[in-house]
Amino acid sequence: MIDHAHDLASVRDATERLLTAVGTLDNASVTEPSRLPGWSRGHVLAHLARNADALVNVLEGRPMYVSGETRDADIERDAPRALDDQLADLRESAARFQETGEAPADWSRTVELRNGVTDSASRVPFRRWAEVELHHVDLGIGYELEDLPAAFTEREIDFLADRFTGHPDVPSARLTDGTRAWTTGRDAQGGPGVTVTGSPADLLGWLAGRRTGAALTVDGGPLPALPPL
Repeated sequence: MIDHAHDLASVRDATERLLTAVGTLDNASVTEPSRLPGWSRGHVLAHLARNADALVNVLEGRPMYVSGETRDADIERDAPRALDDQLADLRESAARFQETGEAPADWSRTVELRNGVTDSASRVPFRRWAEVELHHVDLGIGYELEDLPAAFTEREIDFLADRFTGHPDVPSARLTDGTRAWTTGRDAQGGPGVTVTGSPADLLGWLAGRRTGAALTVDGGPLPALPPL
């Protein structure tokens, strides 16, 4: 069962780690490229702030974004800001998300995210946790996939493996870190598909599009190509 209160606390902790790390930067380093193609660190920080507000919209029953174009324009508008402005926005938007998440609500209700995707309200805090953790890595400031909390990494592998399960363009695959195992991809027909073995960080990096999968071992065929998230 999803414990939204636990996940809200985890979001708070992850946000504090992020704010502490970003607070060591300067204005020049905010303008430097992040690990996401075409985005500076300022783009990543602006996205994180606007995503917090977007998830407040989701929890309060409004559209997540007015439109995809508005989402992109807001990020472009906010990306060039000075470090102090980025930090203030991150803190304030994170506080709004926490306040909304801590208000009494029916956490079993279904909510709508982008592109018609629906989910239980109880999973929204975990979605925010994933945004904060993975984009902290994307900043390229010393926080790596190996530094993520182990509980988060396992749950995010669960989440992404489930996301690709049944996808017609993803071959059937068994994923394992040597202790735990996950299945993903389309239903196996005529065989068990491939087995992909690696560390939790490398499995997550591949599933989340942060690593090529070069460090993974694959038996039974080539490493499946994954569609973008």
